[in-house]
Amino acid sequence: MRETALPDPTLPENSRAARGRRAALTILAAAAVVLVPTACDFAVATPATDGGAYGQGAGPVTGGHAGHTPTTIQTVPAGNTQDLDPTDEETAAEETAAEETTAAEETTAAEETTAAEEEGAAEETTTGETTPTQTSTAATTTAPPAAGGGLEILGDDCSTSDLDPHTGFQDAPRCVAIAFGEVAAAAQSPSLLITDAPETVAVGEKFTLQVSTRNLIRDRFLGAAAGGYYRESSFLSEDGIQRGHFHTACRMLESTSVAPDAEPAPEFFLATQDNGGGAEPDVVTVPVNAMPAPGVAQCAVWAGDGSHRVPMMQRANQTPAFDIVRITVQ
Repeated sequence: MRETALPDPTLPENSRAARGRRAALTILAAAAVVLVPTACDFAVATPATDGGAYGQGAGPVTGGHAGHTPTTIQTVPAGNTQDLDPTDEETAAEETAAEETTAAEETTAAEETTAAEEEGAAEETTTGETTPTQTSTAATTTAPPAAGGGLEILGDDCSTSDLDPHTGFQDAPRCVAIAFGEVAAAAQSPSLLITDAPETVAVGEKFTLQVSTRNLIRDRFLGAAAGGYYRESSFLSEDGIQRGHFHTACRMLESTSVAPDAEPAPEFFLATQDNGGGAEPDVVTVPVNAMPAPGVAQCAVWAGDGSHRVPMMQRANQTPAFDIVRITVQ
């Protein structure tokens, strides 16, 4: 049979009351330590064992807030620092708090569902229409389109290609692994136009073309014969203007009714890199060598980035930076 300690009648009444108040304060303080989350807002990272990676939110930890450093360092989200090994009392208090929170959430959800159903029923009674009370997120979420607009891409590097890597020289078939690089905004995409060209020239007669470029800084030209072909990614200036140059080529057409053979070298080719150009349009005079025989010469001009690719465009329906004229050679 348990014995119950009785108050000491020899102690003054106010002394017994003081002891009771102190005991109550001690119990409340212990409860506060168990239930109130820490106010420290920092993440503690697990020290790396391989000399490299660290845990969430921080690098190597060299210390912590006084009075809040865990006995065993662990990785936790910032603002939720806690000990690895809680006491039985802390675990019980946390489980009780979690159960109370879950019960409160379920009660609130039930009340909201009942209110929504009653509101939906009232609307149906008023309008005669069926109004769903809840909308499924899965049913209304649209999946993102496939990367190829419905087509599966064949690849985006040379890892699956059977071809040898491209070396920067003009040999093929090869696989070019250099990244495309930077593309200008639509309003700053390079463009060019042949503004003046003769309609006819004589065999053996030199002539000139006038070429205007816009949004093209003509300061990058990696020599193709020196290994600079498809060797460099595309780059823009600090103002978002394409850096590169432009090409001019003239070839004699065997026919004007079928596409020409692309393999033979043209009668004339020139790359213009004069450190001019920019956002505003200007005009360059291109001297062209004489054509060797009578017929129709096709003269083409096109922009290139530093490594000879036609500059990329923001949209697929933008016209590339090129122009072509035909000149009668007689």
